[in-house]
Amino acid sequence: MKKFFITGIGTDVGKTVVSAIFVEALNADYWKPVQAGDLDHSDTDKVKALVSNPISRFHKNAYALNTPMSPHGAAELDGITIDTDGIAEPETSNHLVIEGAGGLLVPLNEKRTLIELIQEDYAIIVVSRNYLGSINHTLMTLEVLKAHGLKPAGLIFNGEVVRSSESIIEQLGKVHVVGRINEEEQINAEVVSRYAELFKPSLEKLL
Repeated sequence: MKKFFITGIGTDVGKTVVSAIFVEALNADYWKPVQAGDLDHSDTDKVKALVSNPISRFHKNAYALNTPMSPHGAAELDGITIDTDGIAEPETSNHLVIEGAGGLLVPLNEKRTLIELIQEDYAIIVVSRNYLGSINHTLMTLEVLKAHGLKPAGLIFNGEVVRSSESIIEQLGKVHVVGRINEEEQINAEVVSRYAELFKPSLEKLL
């Protein structure tokens, strides 16, 4: 079974929507190791609401923190320290989609960052959203992966189309573009299902 790690070039770039699309396309399980804030409507809740298939399971966060901020700071406010060695994948015989928190270098504690949760067997998907500065942020994300000996399986563009930005990222980043998500008026289960069907052929090649 394949494990996909969904990361982004920053916050609010579309990791949760992409995660939902992957879960729906592959009937995969979903897991977000660290949730910071929005515990009443967490990313797990959001993905669950966007997924229509009856097979996927939604696994409990290793850490559910109360404050929407960097995990290390949110943990400190909760009076705990995140023990990264104690974060264990949920047991499943299904494909697993793992959603990161923020970007790759988000600190989990005083010594370790989110990228250190990525295992060698994960297929890493980078989500990029076009905005002023996103070329730099996307290429830096790809360079950080490279510096850690990790190679992304693909990249997804989300939101408004900016051809010049997307083409130069693909060229300089030497990364496979799995697909793109257009700027939708709303994201609901129907939209996720449509993109799941659109992405499915590309995702099956990564299995």
